[in-house]
Amino acid sequence: MSNLSRYDPFSIEPVSDMFHGLFRPLRSMMSNDDAPLADMKIDVTESDSSYQVKAELPGVDKKDIDVKIDGNVVSINAKVERNKEIKEGERVIRRERYAGAISRSFSLACDLDEAKSVAQYQDGVLSLTLPKKAQAEQKRLQIS
Repeated sequence: MSNLSRYDPFSIEPVSDMFHGLFRPLRSMMSNDDAPLADMKIDVTESDSSYQVKAELPGVDKKDIDVKIDGNVVSINAKVERNKEIKEGERVIRRERYAGAISRSFSLACDLDEAKSVAQYQDGVLSLTLPKKAQAEQKRLQIS
């Protein structure tokens, strides 16, 4: 016996079913633990004298991270390269590699002191301490 179903022209289901399989390879690639970084998660906190930034960069080598400061704009760039190593004596059936880059830029309310800024990378987390630049005193002009 066959199943009967009612067609509803205003339902989104037929369109959803049609495109359901289209993005399946992308979803399976991103859910894999060895998948490339989809985006960089950051936390920014502020004190009176500085900003603290924590950026998650799991699996990235310290030498592949580049941080630039331009006024009040912070840019974090990282190169990601992942290779699966085959142990000696194993036969290669399939080998997967990924190489790419991830970047994130954001601006802060105050200009930053680049000379006093500090960056540390440990356990996949990049920690930045970004001191605020001392604001110049306003100069009062004498009118003659």
